[in-house]
Amino acid sequence: MVRLNSAAGSRWWAPAMAILALALSVKAAEVARYDNYRLYRVTPHSEAQLRSVAAMEQASDSLIFLETARKLGDRFDIVVAPHKLADFTETLESDYIPHELIEQNVQRAFDEERVRLTNKRAKGPFDWNDYHTLEEIHAWLDQLASEHPKEVELLDAGRSHQNRTMKGVKLSYGPGRPGVFLEGGIHAREWISPATVTYILNQLLTSEDAKVRALAEKFDWYVFPNANPDGYAYTFQVNRLWRKTRKAYGPFCYGADPNRNWDFHWAEQGTSNNACSDTYHGSEAFSEVETRSLAAFVEKLRGKLGAYIAFHSYSQLLLFPYGHTGAHSPNHQDLNEIAEATVKSLAKRYGTQYKYGNVYDAIYPASGSSVDWSYGAQDVKIAYTYELRPDGDAWNGFVLPPNEIVPTGEETLDSLITLLEESSARGYYDEKH
Repeated sequence: MVRLNSAAGSRWWAPAMAILALALSVKAAEVARYDNYRLYRVTPHSEAQLRSVAAMEQASDSLIFLETARKLGDRFDIVVAPHKLADFTETLESDYIPHELIEQNVQRAFDEERVRLTNKRAKGPFDWNDYHTLEEIHAWLDQLASEHPKEVELLDAGRSHQNRTMKGVKLSYGPGRPGVFLEGGIHAREWISPATVTYILNQLLTSEDAKVRALAEKFDWYVFPNANPDGYAYTFQVNRLWRKTRKAYGPFCYGADPNRNWDFHWAEQGTSNNACSDTYHGSEAFSEVETRSLAAFVEKLRGKLGAYIAFHSYSQLLLFPYGHTGAHSPNHQDLNEIAEATVKSLAKRYGTQYKYGNVYDAIYPASGSSVDWSYGAQDVKIAYTYELRPDGDAWNGFVLPPNEIVPTGEETLDSLITLLEESSARGYYDEKH
């Protein structure tokens, strides 16, 4: 996600697209690098300072805003290109704006990750000790369907812009059960999302824990680990910080934000009409074939689907509609109480603390999301977004260490059990079948 305050998954590098676009259009296979880009944490102490720093985001394509403050007390995390360093620091110092250097070379974390992943390629069975490519995830889904033909059915929601399969699976233990939709990877760089979705799917299929088995067999599960396959592949091949789809918009800008592209209050709040922006909402609602195809698949489940759960990173949040307005949804109290119980459950195993709330108030305005669309357009009244580990204090949360994949999966599954038990107790699935 885009982080617009210290709460939620990040305003990562929208302007960096403009820096990289020309080079990438000429040589698409060239890996994008951030050598000697520095990260600064900036904490304005006055409204004038807040406006001054916020204005930099629009004025320069050499500053990458990872986090954007909305009010005093919030912070900006800003990556600064080497050639912009002197101007940037001079501006802050002349206006007496407090700042500190957090990282001298942003590229270092990406290099370490790339080396590790390169070294692990000759490995054994699919597991959750590290992150997997799109091809590996799809092969694993194929394997599940082959090994468990009675329970697992392969799903094909269509093709991406670059003709990759929108692949998922249905896990079912019998007819007449309410449906739960699990969406992962709609923002390409959030690797812990598909990792967590596949972990949960594996546990639903193989766990012998009584609570997990009861959960698995109570619902039909529609699971799509990678809702943005082109973008996800691109993060492995070219640019680790890519967020959007890969459709061309003019000669230099690529992709729309697939979580601002859904046809529910599209382009109203928290989006951009700049095609180079990370939050570009697209040329129209459902302009992206990925969102259009996934929506068409979900529409076929109308009346059956009881819950839509999307997984993002990062900031440790559990969010629910609405994002386009501060007005509360009709079942806001239920959603809030369910979220409260869910985050308490999540914290039990490792002490991981989540916050919760409706999107607009808990983090920032954001319209055109998949969860808001499922709630508002498809009448799926249990609709949540997880912002997974780490918390909001991390600057490089998209590069979550692989030893946190399994703990993230475990605690998230714990919480999902509570979420679905609590909503079931309130009768939300009684008419779904």
